[in-house]
Amino acid sequence: MSNAPSQPSSQAATDRETTTPRAGVLEELAWRGLLYQQTEGAAAALAAGPVTAYCGFDPTAASLHIGSLVPIMGLVHLQRHGHRPIALAGGGTGMIGDPSGKATERSLLTREQVEANVRGVSAQLARFLDFDGPNPARVVDNADWLLSLGAVEFMRDVGKHFTVNFMLAKDSVKARMESGISYTEFSYMLLQAYDFLELHRRHGATLQIGGSDQWGNITAGTELIRRVTGGEANAVTLPLVTTAAGTKFGKTEAGAIWLDPSLTSPYRFYQFWINVDDRDAGKYLRYFTLLSRDEIEALDRATSEQPERREAQLALARDVTARVHGADAARVAEEVSAILFGRGEPTTLGGDVLDALAREVPSAEVTATDAPSALDLFVRAGLTKSKGEARRLAEQGGAYVNGTRIDATTQSATLAPLAGGHLLLRKGARSYAVVRITG
Repeated sequence: MSNAPSQPSSQAATDRETTTPRAGVLEELAWRGLLYQQTEGAAAALAAGPVTAYCGFDPTAASLHIGSLVPIMGLVHLQRHGHRPIALAGGGTGMIGDPSGKATERSLLTREQVEANVRGVSAQLARFLDFDGPNPARVVDNADWLLSLGAVEFMRDVGKHFTVNFMLAKDSVKARMESGISYTEFSYMLLQAYDFLELHRRHGATLQIGGSDQWGNITAGTELIRRVTGGEANAVTLPLVTTAAGTKFGKTEAGAIWLDPSLTSPYRFYQFWINVDDRDAGKYLRYFTLLSRDEIEALDRATSEQPERREAQLALARDVTARVHGADAARVAEEVSAILFGRGEPTTLGGDVLDALAREVPSAEVTATDAPSALDLFVRAGLTKSKGEARRLAEQGGAYVNGTRIDATTQSATLAPLAGGHLLLRKGARSYAVVRITG
């Protein structure tokens, strides 16, 4: 896992080539609202020269979700300001589970589950960071040192440096004292501290960043480094994100918004950002994009003066979708969105857009030899229950194929397929289906 990809992601390379940071990284984080806490020596250490900084990501699922984007962007900002980032995939700590922010004990994963999750998480982390250049990033896995660590060795070399009172004082532990916390999760803090020590020894890491709920775990690591090596290490934490309405960020009726396109499609990912509250749009532009202060403040004004145009949400959706899924996926998601909300022209759609659209709406396949009528297509695609219903729809002017209103006598021979042999059906104003002609 410690072998970084040989080539940087195109997005990370573009960020490096087109930006010249002028402010210090803490100033950058502060104006973006991303600076929550810092140790006393953090500012001086960052100002003195390049530091190696890391952030850990436990593979509790096969994919990261958008809540993970805050610490990921923290690493991105550090690298853009000349520091060396390490993204740690927790193949070892993932076998335990972090109690921070959890009211109950986590379900333990098997080693095979954790290893599979590490592969997915590592690939996602690599999209954001630049693995070339003067301060290349690296992705590492703490399974490399934790899974071979003996219990007696760990208790002698790490446990002796921490009193139970020290551990009980940490918020992640105190919050669980009433409901109960197992020794397994109680010890998680020490494992994370040991990670910091190992990365300090192996790669010279002197800074750890993470969410504000990680403060106790991170400062345990700075304390362990001080006691074992006599060296100095620092911590910076970032805020946990909530919406203006007070709900948990990234949660919808359908569940979490994942970075893996097989779990949350690029279109649905794009739509999440398009639909954010006006009160959150400016904050999220600061958190999740690399747009400049001037650009973001201009979008703030646009939201205030013409909120119906949703310019901030559009900029946010384009930027974050391109960063996570690539520019092509962002373009396709935007075109699919335009069609579904009545702003696009079907005849200009490419095959990739129609393929993506078919994954979001009812779809069907027919062979060219079938020669079904347009009314049959509405039935096969599930837009109407019967041919009679389709006929009534057409007679009332509510049936469209490829953007053209049809009548009850229109046959498939008169319907020219769009790119890739697709036909785009619409019932009324907003109900769509895609039919692909094969053979």
